[in-house]
Amino acid sequence: MINELRSITTFVRTAELGNLSKAAEALQISPQAASKALGQLEAYLGVRLFHRTTRSMSLTEEGQRFLEASQPSLLGLQQALQMARHSREEHAGPLRIVGPRTVLQSIIGPLLDEFGRLYPEVQPDIQLDDRLGNWVADRVDVGFRLGNPPQEGLIARRLFPLQLIICASPAYLRKHGVPRSLHELARHRCSAFRRSQDGRIAPWRVQVGESVQEQLVTPAFSTNDEEVELRAALAGSILGQFAGSTVAPHIRAGRLVPLLLEHVSDSLSFYLYYGSRTAQPARVRRFIELCIERLGENQDHLLSQEELKVAQARGLAALE
Repeated sequence: MINELRSITTFVRTAELGNLSKAAEALQISPQAASKALGQLEAYLGVRLFHRTTRSMSLTEEGQRFLEASQPSLLGLQQALQMARHSREEHAGPLRIVGPRTVLQSIIGPLLDEFGRLYPEVQPDIQLDDRLGNWVADRVDVGFRLGNPPQEGLIARRLFPLQLIICASPAYLRKHGVPRSLHELARHRCSAFRRSQDGRIAPWRVQVGESVQEQLVTPAFSTNDEEVELRAALAGSILGQFAGSTVAPHIRAGRLVPLLLEHVSDSLSFYLYYGSRTAQPARVRRFIELCIERLGENQDHLLSQEELKVAQARGLAALE
């Protein structure tokens, strides 16, 4: 079988240098391989491309016409290959990032700010959507996902477990009281997240013993935007279940009080995913590296059981 690109490249370099051995040296192949490639091309075309003597080579008329026709195309192809290799190493260019609207803004906002300062020539294109899209059709460079690892064929890196914490503001608890069990939630103004993909209310996920169960709530407030839900909780309007990465700074500052700690779930995780370990532009590699460095098991997004207990005791004591 003929390797057309190698054969044509060998032919053009031989014509340019006037010597098969010099062409082989320039292409970093053996003279035997160069001679074979040239012979295969002539056999494939059914014409002689060179007049050969023991001392010299010269183009035949057919060889001259073939050189004139192939040389510009080969040059264009070589330039395209060089540009592709160069683009792989440069930091300038678009960076397409996808992920769920839920949680993502609070997690990668600071990360994108830092990345922008480090690589100002990169143009991030960020699409937030709780629905899962088509990786190939959407031309995604890097994605984030809550829950389980993404589809096969993609490389997934678990960044940290995602805690789900029931909490409310001190103002809410003073007005409506403190729930002491899941059963008592029925008497409270609970919020719920409305899923974008089907418009349905997502049940809360709670730890019950060794298993995670769904807890249905009758929502006094529902939204498909976690920032809106968080704002309502901070204002004292509702009691809700939030991702630990979203509420950790508010719990640490005393603006929210964690409740029903025995039911905090951490069965889900936050994943970074991408399509290849090697065939990536430098800007994509750098972003992946920064994500792993800044977010991998980052304790800013996690609350230990001791922290939760201390925050709850402090918050409840302030109500008295």
